[in-house]
Amino acid sequence: MKQFSNYVYLFLFSALVLGLFSFGLPRSAVQAAQASPTPQASESRADCNASRTINVSGTAVVNVTPDRALIQLGVQSNGLTPDAVEAVNAAAIQKVMKAVQARGVADKDIATDLYVIEPIYEDYDSLYIKGYRINNVIAITLRDIQQTSPVIAAALKAGANQVLNVEFYTSELRKYRDQARELAMQAAAEKADDLAGAAGAEAGCVLNINENTWSYYNGGWYGRNQNLWTQNTVQNAAPGGGAGHTAGDEPVSLGQISIQAEVGATFSLK
Repeated sequence: MKQFSNYVYLFLFSALVLGLFSFGLPRSAVQAAQASPTPQASESRADCNASRTINVSGTAVVNVTPDRALIQLGVQSNGLTPDAVEAVNAAAIQKVMKAVQARGVADKDIATDLYVIEPIYEDYDSLYIKGYRINNVIAITLRDIQQTSPVIAAALKAGANQVLNVEFYTSELRKYRDQARELAMQAAAEKADDLAGAAGAEAGCVLNINENTWSYYNGGWYGRNQNLWTQNTVQNAAPGGGAGHTAGDEPVSLGQISIQAEVGATFSLK
């Protein structure tokens, strides 16, 4: 019986030693790994030394031929009473909308943009109302921008007496905005490399990126002139389908619209 107890004690002692050895081995391995970093980890920390940095900016513009047009036009009507002016204006705006639809514009692309009825006073200081005025403005989205001039002419012929705005834009703004962002970041990285090299250093990893969202899109002369202030990242996007057609006798010249991105970035210095 005593001999059996000795065997039990020996077995428990062996199990305890084996458990302690198994538990301590992974901790030792982890400590050894922490004490001896790999060369790649050391190089990565050296590239990302935040004690020496360089701050740069990058700007890019993508020029795109527009494929959409937004026209804002309306009917202004005057009358002696609210009912009278409303009847006249409603009839006139319906004629305008039918004329626009006859040019191939879908119902979903015609929306009321502004509807205001206001009194007309005898003079500035008078409270005497001599009549009423309605401003009824509709917004028309053209998916065929070659119809811009014919649609405006048809609306005016049907009774529209206001053309408030004609704006060209692209239906793929997200696509070209992403391209502009990528080019802007590329410009910032190139500038960091050039400036660091001129100072006898080398640009390392990116520590921080800030995007300036003040301007993504500009059309007309203002947007095109801004290209003069960018770096070497002005890009002309290839027109798709018939959107790039600007030749012929059309009175509307599409030209290009500018989609811009600007970023600020901080790089480490090696």
